[in-house]
Amino acid sequence: MIEANTQLFTPFQLRSVKTRNRVVISPMCQYSADDDGRVNDWHLVQLGRYALGGAGLVFAEATAVSRAGRITPGDLGIWSDEHIPGLRRLAEFLRTQGAVAGIQLSHAGRKGSSQRPWHGGAPLDQNSSGEESAWPTVSASALPLRDDAPAPEALDTTAMQTLKQAFVAAAQRALDAGFDVIELHCAHGYLLHQFLSPLSNKREDSYGRNRESRCRYPLEVVEALRAAIPEDKPLLVRISAVDGLEDGWSLEDSLYFAGELKARGVDLIDCSSGGLGGAATASGVPRGFGFQVPYAETIRRQADIPTLAVGLIVEARQAEMILRRGQADLIAIAREALNNPNWALHAEQALRAEADFNQWPEQVGWWLHNRARTLKKLTKSWT
Repeated sequence: MIEANTQLFTPFQLRSVKTRNRVVISPMCQYSADDDGRVNDWHLVQLGRYALGGAGLVFAEATAVSRAGRITPGDLGIWSDEHIPGLRRLAEFLRTQGAVAGIQLSHAGRKGSSQRPWHGGAPLDQNSSGEESAWPTVSASALPLRDDAPAPEALDTTAMQTLKQAFVAAAQRALDAGFDVIELHCAHGYLLHQFLSPLSNKREDSYGRNRESRCRYPLEVVEALRAAIPEDKPLLVRISAVDGLEDGWSLEDSLYFAGELKARGVDLIDCSSGGLGGAATASGVPRGFGFQVPYAETIRRQADIPTLAVGLIVEARQAEMILRRGQADLIAIAREALNNPNWALHAEQALRAEADFNQWPEQVGWWLHNRARTLKKLTKSWT
């Protein structure tokens, strides 16, 4: 048990926003929105339980900045003012339970117009299982995701500027809805990652050809967002630190990109990997506990910018040691939180001998405190 100077349960400052601890719930797509991307009770319960479970920062899932930017018909949307009331309900509840409300802004690009994953994930125009009709997709270049997928339309510069303004409008709606942290999705094979990777960007104009040019459009979007977001609100960017594919985006590329992001006022980089050619996080990187932590560490040290570590971080002590070693500033929990929404509260009890149920919601903690006393008495009676 780690007690002295526990870092996982110290606050973290992002501009004017302070999290109560270093536990972050990653954006996790639920593909369960109502028609036209509206929030419903599933999202309130799904995200609300992580705030009740003690996390410091809770992200809403990848939220589409345009209707054509959805991955599936069930994606959350933020392309219309009609989305604001439902999103506001989410943000307000997270805040009342002590968590910071975050949202991830995204455009799927060529990975859009797909079935929900439990329906197979194939393009909607191929055995769509009664889903919504297919819609046209766009990308940096007219290269399909895979052989059985339709080719996207390569964005021209006029469409790129229109889409950049869609990101800005989405950020403004997110702020209106009460979210305090905005993250731009440049990872997992979605549109902005498609501009970054040499495997998906074969453009011959000033947005292709070399690394600097491939970074140009994502950086323009970052600049527009930073200008639109108040100075006291943080802007995060999620990247795939490596494609995990031959001749793909590399860690060296990510270090260059991180430096450019920092220069444009990005406050933290969320370090994931893979996803360019398949499922959201599919990667050629060997998997093991904390397998993406070295990316967060390298970028934090060499680019001198705070990072968020993610990837099979499952135990409290593991998370604590990542922070103590200076490998990251925040710890992202994803599927482990699906399994245990109270991960943060349990982690504190695992790391701090004096931890009891005072940090739990009072409606729950009071009962669990009494239960613990009863169990202690029963345990003594068995010995």
